[in-house]
Amino acid sequence: MNLVLHNYVRSTAAYRVRIALNYKDIAAVVSDVDLLKGEQTQAQYTDKNPQGLVPALETPQGVLAQSLAIIEWLDEAYPETPKLLPGDAWQRAQIRSLSYAIACDMHPLNNLRVLKYLTGQLGQPEPVKTQWYHHWLAQGFQKIESTLSESHYCIGETLTMADLCLIPQLFNARRFEFDLTPYPKITAIEKHCLGLTCFKNAKPA
Repeated sequence: MNLVLHNYVRSTAAYRVRIALNYKDIAAVVSDVDLLKGEQTQAQYTDKNPQGLVPALETPQGVLAQSLAIIEWLDEAYPETPKLLPGDAWQRAQIRSLSYAIACDMHPLNNLRVLKYLTGQLGQPEPVKTQWYHHWLAQGFQKIESTLSESHYCIGETLTMADLCLIPQLFNARRFEFDLTPYPKITAIEKHCLGLTCFKNAKPA
């Protein structure tokens, strides 16, 4: 099955999918979309992905957008590979719950296009943008920290989609010099995951 991943190197959403492809050992051609140059808004890209966001995955069936939808599709389309939503219905619901808390509640509020709108159309200075960003990170990480156990992973004893959401969000937080010392469980998971090959080979660097 030939796959093409439309990717931006610093996109946390694309980072999630790169980790998933590595973990499941699924080959995909990477096609970079430069968000800073606005390539995501050009017809060459929007004709394939009308949402105009990254990532998007070209499959033999068509183009699939949204990182979590892509990850779930990979789990179902490649059942012989390690599962990112393992376990029974309850465990999978727990994985989705934490994944959505990061990808739907936290990430959109510090997305590049949101931050650019704050400093552009709304005319907010950089310190206000940083204050906004740090406020929503703190709100999210405090709640996540309280739900975690002493484990190498977010849910259970194996890598799941929740870890694929958490680690890129931490990468983003570090880019904006957010203090992560109040979150020892979160940073312990980060330390463990960043030692895994699937994360090393997906890092924006």
